[in-house]
Amino acid sequence: MAHKKGQGASRNGRDSNPQYRGIKMYDGEPCRAGNIIVRQCGTKFHAGQGVGQGRDFTLFALVPGKVSYDSRRRISIQPV
Repeated sequence: MAHKKGQGASRNGRDSNPQYRGIKMYDGEPCRAGNIIVRQCGTKFHAGQGVGQGRDFTLFALVPGKVSYDSRRRISIQPV
């Protein structure tokens, strides 16, 4: 039998928080200014008209309207 406690408790316990990435608003959905449209790593989707891009590549609406996806992965807002 072991006379010492097993090592490892002090080496465990590190884990990063989830990032919740992905598409938050789809084509044709109404949105308000400031709504997050896509959370992404890098520019998988690009910002079009009425869409801003954050430092972490998050795309968000600058104006109210409907979300519109282009065939070239460009996201725009169509004003209503």
